[in-house]
Amino acid sequence: MKILLIIVSILLIAIVLLQSGKAESASNVITGGAELFANRKERGIEVVITRTTLVLSIAFMVICAIMNF
Repeated sequence: MKILLIIVSILLIAIVLLQSGKAESASNVITGGAELFANRKERGIEVVITRTTLVLSIAFMVICAIMNF
């Protein structure tokens, strides 16, 4: 079970690092640019990365919960 947790953790870190930022530039994050909360549709690989992140994060939480009991 610990090996599975390590594998899921490494995959989760890698997939989060692949995600692009929601803001157009770093200055928008700091200054609170108007585009920060704009509705943007994800397309192509962004959808796959977002869904993979969701699945891996749920798997991570489930494995951690199982290991605690």
